Amino acid sequence: MKPMAPLTITGGKLLTGSGEPTAGAIRCEGDHITAVGDVAAQDGDRTVDAKGKIVMPGIIDLGVFEIDKPAFHFGGVTRAALMPDQPPPLDYPARVRFAASFGKPDFWVHPIAAATRGLEGNELPELGLMKDAGAKAVSSGRKWITDSGVMLRVLQYAAMLGLPFISHAEDAGIAGGAVATDGETATRLGLASAPAEAEALAVMRDVTLAEMAGAHLHIRQVTTAAALDIVRKAKDRGVRVTCGVTPAHFMLSDIAVNGFLTFARLSPPLRAESDRRAVLAALADGTIDVVASGHDPRGPEDKRLPFADAAPGMAGAETLLPLTLQLVRDGVIDMTRMAQLLCVNPAKILGVPAGRLEAGLEADIAIVDPDRPWIVDSDRMEAQAGNTPFDKQPVQGRALALFKGGMDVKV
Repeated sequence: MKPMAPLTITGGKLLTGSGEPTAGAIRCEGDHITAVGDVAAQDGDRTVDAKGKIVMPGIIDLGVFEIDKPAFHFGGVTRAALMPDQPPPLDYPARVRFAASFGKPDFWVHPIAAATRGLEGNELPELGLMKDAGAKAVSSGRKWITDSGVMLRVLQYAAMLGLPFISHAEDAGIAGGAVATDGETATRLGLASAPAEAEALAVMRDVTLAEMAGAHLHIRQVTTAAALDIVRKAKDRGVRVTCGVTPAHFMLSDIAVNGFLTFARLSPPLRAESDRRAVLAALADGTIDVVASGHDPRGPEDKRLPFADAAPGMAGAETLLPLTLQLVRDGVIDMTRMAQLLCVNPAKILGVPAGRLEAGLEADIAIVDPDRPWIVDSDRMEAQAGNTPFDKQPVQGRALALFKGGMDVKV
């Protein structure tokens, strides 16, 4: 293969991950960034004029259920951490190794190893061999490990291997087969529901066990005020805990399921308005570390069903960037914090050399127009299926160009 000419991006506002956007340029040789700031193109460089738009690191989507490259590229995503809930589960080294190679060369997949065989919550798999095969974390997937003894052993092994554990925080004994959160909406619609405290109980147990094991616990979605308060206090006393959320839980409350709208059937379910406001406060104060898409495209066979029978999940890769930019427009966060939530912190958690515009890191770069308007249309999405609760909603923010390891990617 012929080597790529060096890439220089000029005329942009650099959102490096360590401060507010500033005018400057960036130069890349091979697949790495070589200079940032006051940089001039050299003879033979491929030169791209960003025309005053934001130049930022490629987004790292932490915890997706499907590798859907057209949707990720549309959304400015250059890397995704793939959850172990695959057919078959990522509980053997060969499966992890295959998943790690799946997106190359224009997209990086970081597999997350299954914490137990078949994600059944019992037998531990060969976590060390899966790390050698490319796993960047360990997870129980969509499920909560009910046996605290098993959970403690998994956390101890993860700590020994230096891998974060990604948990689904929902006490299965309380949540059961619930499809909604206890409250007026669930009662009026007659939906099986569970109290929001099911999340807080799970978070409390997992944080306690992680503290015992000395493990890094990342709670993929924390969506209630009570659970966020537990995380906040754990951080204050030095526990290695991080947490994330998807845009659905800071944009929507449980009233979005009115009319039995299955595109709003999510896991965890949408919460009360008071919890949504608590999520916004946690985004502002730094309690929440990551905003991720939870990308999980579901076709009509999974969504055109009675609400209780529909599969949870949403196609989120394409709307991740504009909905997070909405937080900036609303004054909840600034651009620096947005870069931390979408790029810097996911890279730290996964331990990958990306997430910032910095010399020596991989040249994963997005040129973004934060003000470009478009309308979400479930019938015209790049995703394999358009199951979005934001259908027909006007949004602002679009990736205009994307580079993976310095290579141009179609967006």
